[in-house]
Amino acid sequence: MPITPTEKIWMDGELVDWDQAQIHVLTHSLHYGCGVFEGIRAYATPLGPAVFRLSDHMARLLDSAKIFAINVPFSLEGLVKATKETLWANNAVWADNLDSCYIRPIVYLGYGEMGLNPLHSRVRVAIAVWPWGTYLGDDALEKGIRMKISSWQRHDPNSMPPAAKGTGMYINSSMAKVEALRAGYDEAIMLSPQGYVSECTGENIFVVRKDHIITPPSSAGALEGITQNTIMEMVTDIGMQVETANLLRSDLYTADEAFLSGTAAEIVPINSVDDRTIGSGKPGKITKQIQQMYLDLVHGKVDRYKNWLEYVSG
Repeated sequence: MPITPTEKIWMDGELVDWDQAQIHVLTHSLHYGCGVFEGIRAYATPLGPAVFRLSDHMARLLDSAKIFAINVPFSLEGLVKATKETLWANNAVWADNLDSCYIRPIVYLGYGEMGLNPLHSRVRVAIAVWPWGTYLGDDALEKGIRMKISSWQRHDPNSMPPAAKGTGMYINSSMAKVEALRAGYDEAIMLSPQGYVSECTGENIFVVRKDHIITPPSSAGALEGITQNTIMEMVTDIGMQVETANLLRSDLYTADEAFLSGTAAEIVPINSVDDRTIGSGKPGKITKQIQQMYLDLVHGKVDRYKNWLEYVSG
């Protein structure tokens, strides 16, 4: 989706004009892909705009940086505060009562050193926010999507650490995404080197079989998703069975329902995989229930989970 420019971007402790948020062409991360990032959303709620699980996202950002031996010069509390400052500085985001705002924090290695050794490069941090709608489209949320198993495998954990949300690692996802789109599908599913279902190009995946909900474990190469964790806690609280377990591609074909989850995508039903219809071919009862629960939660309509909402004015 195209980016709608806002007014300010936070860079290394300062708010700079959108068009002035620039980096040098010899920036280390541009050449070697060594950086980490997050995708976060803010939503309109009855008490004002709130960021969903902001601290959890920033904690994962710092964990990702630690995996890559990047020493981030800001604390968790400092990153949370900076995000709220950036949202306030871009008050135009809320001027039209937009119900969705995307937040992109990124940690990267700056200009000054060249070569594969990243340890002497200056660590830079930026946070940008802009209005953003549904990642896969409104029709996807309502009607579901067609998916295919990608010919590109998810990273082996001993090759690239899938527990980290690293910038360069997403070339793998981009290749799978392009392959799926060119073949006429909406999204791709990636398998681990061992042949287990891992995740989509930027989302976790769930299947429903006889009212039992299953999602692949991190050992299959899936990033531990914050939306994924949210779903697991929600459905457990209402008495549904949910677990992490290895899945084969045939488990997708024979599922009663399937859906994907992610901060950008939210909750999206899956209609078919490799041209095998999932269930009735329409969003299933459990999928629609989880989707509505999630949307109610992030918009501040569920008291039980209000601690996950970090208000911009707070």
